Amino acid sequence: MVSKVRLLCIANVRSKFNPPLPSGYYGNVLVSATAITTVKNLCHNPVGYAVELIKKAKANVTEEYIKSTADLFAIRGKSLYVSAVIGSYLVSDLMHLGFENVDFGWGKAVFGGPANATRLTSFFIPTKNKEGQVGTLVPICLPASAMERFSNELDNMLKHQHIEG
Repeated sequence: MVSKVRLLCIANVRSKFNPPLPSGYYGNVLVSATAITTVKNLCHNPVGYAVELIKKAKANVTEEYIKSTADLFAIRGKSLYVSAVIGSYLVSDLMHLGFENVDFGWGKAVFGGPANATRLTSFFIPTKNKEGQVGTLVPICLPASAMERFSNELDNMLKHQHIEG
């Protein structure tokens, strides 16, 4: 039996509408794009393989896809989302939400994002170190055995990048 894996990513689809959304439109304009692969392919390929799958899934989101997803939610309700998430890994880019600019009167935020990871989820979050260098923080939540494997692969990737760079 071939085990399939769904990689979910949230795509900001504001730019996908023709005609465009009205100026000043406020609210979320998101849809879940999905990449499907086998467990074998995911485990036997470098992390870049999964990244490319996600990039292709986001690139394939069209206005027709968005409208079809909205129709499906209208017909099936929340149960559609719950069933789609079970057994999936969610990746979401929060880089442009503006968390770093939030100020409730005692200064700009030091961190903006999830307080802890409780699901198979990763968020891309803007960050700044003590020296003021801007970067991307990607907290990752995986089962312990998968996290160990991921950590080893990341170490290997960084070693090769250091050698090549």
